[in-house]
Amino acid sequence: MAHDTTVFKFWLEAKNQKAIFNYVLTAFLFIPALLIMTIIAAAIKLDSPGPVLFTQRRQGLNNRDFTIFKFRTMLFSEDSNTGEISQVMLDDERVTRVGRFLRLTGLDELPQLINVLKGEMSLIGPRPHLKALDQKYCSRIKDYNKRHNVKPGITGWAQVNGSRGDADSPEKMKFRIEHDLFYIDNWSIFLDLKIFLMTILMLLGTFAGFLKRNDQR
Repeated sequence: MAHDTTVFKFWLEAKNQKAIFNYVLTAFLFIPALLIMTIIAAAIKLDSPGPVLFTQRRQGLNNRDFTIFKFRTMLFSEDSNTGEISQVMLDDERVTRVGRFLRLTGLDELPQLINVLKGEMSLIGPRPHLKALDQKYCSRIKDYNKRHNVKPGITGWAQVNGSRGDADSPEKMKFRIEHDLFYIDNWSIFLDLKIFLMTILMLLGTFAGFLKRNDQR
């Protein structure tokens, strides 16, 4: 009984620490992020017709469904927000000019700060997959469903270790899940902070590379 009480107290303390980390850092980021999101929204409207935001149903903590927000990066069609849209491939013709930049830099994920404030997501955690991918891999990869024991994140240990974008093969998905499980089993505030800083550096490097390539054209 004493051991169970100690475990519960540790879990509660960790949960509170992560909640404080999420809300404090999100509050700190929200004003500059709001400015960036306003600029992005204007660019999307000027680039192609359709809504600024794209929404889909995903599974989060304890397999509960929630609506995830992203900036629209593809040409708009009536089925765009149904969640039935096929996975985006490299050089997909449906991706807009602005959308290509957003997907490259990861800025299309910024609206998920709303999901964090709503308590549906964390800043750091396993990325939420398409529900079809959850169904496909839950029985194929050991402990896949452990990902739903924590809130999904905007960025995670898998992403800063090379698994950004779509995991479009079993090998890529296995690599991602291994890193997600490592994060879940070894979580700490310091690991979250490390992932956050690595994400910022990674995005700055990607943005610098994008500018360099365009200067060379």
